[in-house]
Amino acid sequence: MTETFVHLLSYLEPILCAMLIVFLVRSKAVREYAYLVALLGVRLLCSVIFLPVIYLSGHVIERHLAYQIYFYVYWTSYALEAILSLMVIYSIFKLAMAPLKGLQTLGMLVFRWVAAISVAVAIGVAVTPHLSKVSFMVAMVTQLQQTSSILTLCLLLFVGFAIRPMGLSFRSRIFGISLGMGFIATINLVDAAWLSHSAQMYSALNIVNGVADCIALLAWSAYFAFPEPKRRFIVLPTTSPFLRWN
Repeated sequence: MTETFVHLLSYLEPILCAMLIVFLVRSKAVREYAYLVALLGVRLLCSVIFLPVIYLSGHVIERHLAYQIYFYVYWTSYALEAILSLMVIYSIFKLAMAPLKGLQTLGMLVFRWVAAISVAVAIGVAVTPHLSKVSFMVAMVTQLQQTSSILTLCLLLFVGFAIRPMGLSFRSRIFGISLGMGFIATINLVDAAWLSHSAQMYSALNIVNGVADCIALLAWSAYFAFPEPKRRFIVLPTTSPFLRWN
């Protein structure tokens, strides 16, 4: 039963990804949220590769070959998603801080340094004696994904506090994307902690991951399916810390 539900979610996710890309194109927001489109494209492409490989494994494709295809495609896409998630966070911060150019410039500079240090730390943590190339890749990508998840949660916290001073609302797409990314990031961190204790292919966590991804995709679809409220013009008081920092 669990395996069947996991397979059902694996078929539902690419459909939701394609639907969200259509909404992004229809709302003419592709250029503004290009990294999100790229992230969705990677997930959609991987699903298109995974599903036939899983279905044909043991019949048309030899099982060992099918596993190798799945393994390398999975970890390559996992790395790309971690990198693109960082870029989505970067673009969301840039859009959120658009009214305050000084803070935007400083924040983007800090973000670049933090992202570079995070990548260096991920590589450093993965480097251990007698580690094979495959194990090194898995360890590095996993660490990079965890770092990306932590930065995403930090962004969500910042957007939550700064949403009113920046002239945004909870119906704005900036907040919606941040919320969805934060939701997925939380699940990824729980996933990493769980996998260090359990290696079962089909577990309750697989269902949680699939359901979380589908909820995030549905939420994003709702944000892009309907018109976004116009951003308010902000006039910060002279006592505002945002104005002083800017």
